[in-house]
Amino acid sequence: MTSASSLFGNYARSNLEFDHGEGVWLVTNDGRRFLDCGSGIAVNALGHSHPHLVSALKEQAEKLWHVSNLHKVPGQEKLGERLAASSFADKVLMVNSGAEAMEACIKAARRYHYDRGNPERFHIVTFEGAFHGRTIATIAAGGQEKYLEGFGPKAPGFDQVPAGDLEALAAIIGPQTAAIAIEPIQGEGGIREQGTDFLRHLRKLCDDNGILLIFDEIQTGVGRTGKLFAHEWAGVAPDLMAIAKGIGGGFPMGACLATEEVAACLTPGTHGTTFGGNPLAMAVGNAVLDVVLEDGFLEQVERKGLLLKQKLAGLVDTHPQVLAEVRGKGLLLGLKCVVPAGEFVAAAREHGLLAVPAGDNVVRIIPPLTITEEELSEVVTRLDAAASTFEKSQSLEGAAE
Repeated sequence: MTSASSLFGNYARSNLEFDHGEGVWLVTNDGRRFLDCGSGIAVNALGHSHPHLVSALKEQAEKLWHVSNLHKVPGQEKLGERLAASSFADKVLMVNSGAEAMEACIKAARRYHYDRGNPERFHIVTFEGAFHGRTIATIAAGGQEKYLEGFGPKAPGFDQVPAGDLEALAAIIGPQTAAIAIEPIQGEGGIREQGTDFLRHLRKLCDDNGILLIFDEIQTGVGRTGKLFAHEWAGVAPDLMAIAKGIGGGFPMGACLATEEVAACLTPGTHGTTFGGNPLAMAVGNAVLDVVLEDGFLEQVERKGLLLKQKLAGLVDTHPQVLAEVRGKGLLLGLKCVVPAGEFVAAAREHGLLAVPAGDNVVRIIPPLTITEEELSEVVTRLDAAASTFEKSQSLEGAAE
């Protein structure tokens, strides 16, 4: 008889136990191989056991793990310079996770206005369907009832409006507004792209009203869409940005990026982190950038993303009783399902493919950025088999009736 786990029961886990990974493949402890189109929820940007990342982590692990931010960390300086040089930002704050990166953005935005004599400006406008993390502040920022329920009153200072609704947005903006925060593509919300015109409208609205613009690129950043950051497609720059997931390639880390003017508000004592920016994380983060910033890498992601999207569109046409549409950009793609998305994820798993459910009955297809064209074809083959399984079961049910 199997004993009950000592772990909290807050995850609905599969029964799979993985022993090791090889590129885009995960191998269970009994030798079964799965094509990983979940990437640890868009984390393993360079796949599993990437030799450059492994080498960087091993080398650093033999030297120094942790010293705290009471001292200079050379890897932080290097990674910060590279992120700033490759983005809108002037300054970078290293943290441990996406939620912490968003917390830093929220605190910086509020402190920015406080320092300017406007402490009443602490409200952040966010958008329905958003997901910004699991802390008390970030579930309030996301505003979704399923994440808020049972955790007491919603933290004050967050206002939600429907994405793309200019009238609702204009109505909510006021003397209390400090910032607008948005994901260029909602990930957890169902791979819903924000239009270029809308993002440009947000930038102008912020400029006209002295409001800061925050981009949550935790899931979309570090090459996932074929640009280093997804907002580059719109030609719009934020004042603050949260990143995580892909920048660590599987090692826990995140960062808050900001302009010089905004970053200046976080002076010594106003914010901090014990583990953030530790030498191990910085070694891996720099190794990730070594690969992602190589000539041609992002162009390859864009090309592979277009190819996969075309193949998935063909799959939708072939299985209209199972799949409704394809969404997304680059290798951040979603299949809107006709059948329950969770059941389709389970069916794909039975055919050796791992995917991730999202809101709006969508299945996320987010493979490592290093996936090959041959492996892309295998993705579609396995998804096709999963869809066919549904059609057969529906035919059997119809015949039984």
